[in-house]
Amino acid sequence: MTTINIYYGGRGLIDDPTIYVMDKISKVFDELNVNVHKYNLYEDKRGISILPKTLKEADAIVIAASVEWFGIGGLLQQFLDACWLYGDKEIIQKLYMMPVVLSTTYGEKEAQQHITKAWEILGGIPCDGICAYVSSSVDFETDSDYAMLIEKKVENFYRTFTKKLVTFPSSSNVVIETSQAIKPMTLTPQESEELSMYVSDDNYVKKQKEDIEELTQLFKNLMDDDDTEENSAPSINSNDNITSRINIGNTDSSNTESSVDTASLLSNILNKAKNNDDKYITAFKSHFNPIPGMALSFVLCLTDQNRSLVLDMDNSKLDCYYGEKDNATATINTNHIVLDRILSGEISLQDAFMAGSLSAKGNFNILKSFDMIFNFKTM
Repeated sequence: MTTINIYYGGRGLIDDPTIYVMDKISKVFDELNVNVHKYNLYEDKRGISILPKTLKEADAIVIAASVEWFGIGGLLQQFLDACWLYGDKEIIQKLYMMPVVLSTTYGEKEAQQHITKAWEILGGIPCDGICAYVSSSVDFETDSDYAMLIEKKVENFYRTFTKKLVTFPSSSNVVIETSQAIKPMTLTPQESEELSMYVSDDNYVKKQKEDIEELTQLFKNLMDDDDTEENSAPSINSNDNITSRINIGNTDSSNTESSVDTASLLSNILNKAKNNDDKYITAFKSHFNPIPGMALSFVLCLTDQNRSLVLDMDNSKLDCYYGEKDNATATINTNHIVLDRILSGEISLQDAFMAGSLSAKGNFNILKSFDMIFNFKTM
């Protein structure tokens, strides 16, 4: 059965002439055996971001605006924004749209052009709509000529989308093609729908903001700690830097030798990773500094070895094993090379996190205590 969706962006006032026109449109479609779904945006303002997924069930749509002062109104603009951000563009490209704009003040023509141009930019097919200025709702609703004109407009729209009549191309259609060509992140229609659901979930958005604030504070604290460490850094670091610069400067004259050394070094690392499967467990147990009254757990996911090391701490007891733990306090994703540098004391876990060598999720305040519990630099 043919389905029409009507999206109403007004406030739902009793004397709004747009409501009268929508009722006439629904009546005509009922006579044509067309199923009509009406969505009043003012009834569920938080759910506007997930409305684009309702487009897939429609054969054509009607966008109805009520101009009370200037423009199409914030709710309808929010719906169009959601179609741009989360709508399935392949579905929109096949949808015929009829704009309905009734104004009790100046600006109905501009509002209709706004809706039409927006739908063209989205890639859809705008059709001839209903646009009128209404000074008196009573006179407008009781005029039989206006009622007949509305019926004719709806019937013409029905013929257009049922017969899939071809329309002339518009330069506005190029916008969607250009924007998608340079868009850095492409999402599938299913991912777009999931994203729109997250956006409409106030609790999820609030939690994300809290996590960002917590992470920002963590970075500030780490920067203060870095300043303190730089002031008290041992002089051997400068010698290491000088040696590194000398080695880097000599690479041009010994490319072959460097390649051989690098290959042998990688081979040694891989062999050691295979032969010493328990070296990580031994290292963490030998460098464990328990904190009284603290029970927590870390999961180290070695992405290049497809295994996870669980560090489960309960006061002075440490349990290390390879496996999974769903309710870990923090989960750390890294590779064995970065982990080897941490165990050797070359860098701390916080240094690796700040440098982007590893990623983590969970309680960031607890994550900061990792270097206190496992202090590899002082051993």
